Amino acid sequence: MTCVTSLNNMFPRIKSVKHKKDYVLELEFTDGRRAQMDFAKKVVGRGGVFALLEDVEFFKQVRVDSESGTIAWPNDVDLDPDVLYSEAMGVPIPKTEMV
Repeated sequence: MTCVTSLNNMFPRIKSVKHKKDYVLELEFTDGRRAQMDFAKKVVGRGGVFALLEDVEFFKQVRVDSESGTIAWPNDVDLDPDVLYSEAMGVPIPKTEMV
């Protein structure tokens, strides 16, 4: 059986984040690469803990969580940094064998 896993530090962590407009953020990773990503599909209409993020003013309160190396909001929502790097850079997350 195979599965996709997120290993610690599989990819670079997020160093900084800047709100650009609407649900678009610019992420800078610890390897120096930058990417602008539109988070609308990750946020809008999902409900639950993501409901507050639909308010752009709340969404703008994004910050880098230095402990986990990813982006987070005041309501403790955060996103997997490996998934973000994979999507931003077009690098697939390696599949690992379950033992």
